[in-house]
Amino acid sequence: MRQDEMIGKVQALAQLPDRGSAERAAHAVVRTLAERLPSGLARHVAAQLPPDMAAAMREAADASAGTDSGAAGERFGLTVFAGRIADRAGTDEDRALREAAAVLEVLDAALAPELTERMAEALPRDIRELLPVARATESARQEA
Repeated sequence: MRQDEMIGKVQALAQLPDRGSAERAAHAVVRTLAERLPSGLARHVAAQLPPDMAAAMREAADASAGTDSGAAGERFGLTVFAGRIADRAGTDEDRALREAAAVLEVLDAALAPELTERMAEALPRDIRELLPVARATESARQEA
């Protein structure tokens, strides 16, 4: 998926007023996600993203990992995740969570399914619930 297409989808899903807001949201989520994921996984995700978003993800993964290319990623939950996104995107935490869900939905469509599953497995449950694959699995469980 191309960068402009991804940003347009984020803008529509998150109901953001303009492209700049969607770009800020996408970059904030990608950077924060990269800090939480194991660095190797973040680099695999980055390899499937458009160059601009990939660079933001790699930069955050590299900063998080330091010299350890197999670093496990920072350990934080949904509250810190939302706070970091809000700070980076210049919004409040509730809006940051809506934006994160939109960006993660776009990433889900852009990434190979097995990579999305690996990403879901690497996240704590509270953050994982923002992923479409996690929401679908949870809905199926509740219906059974």
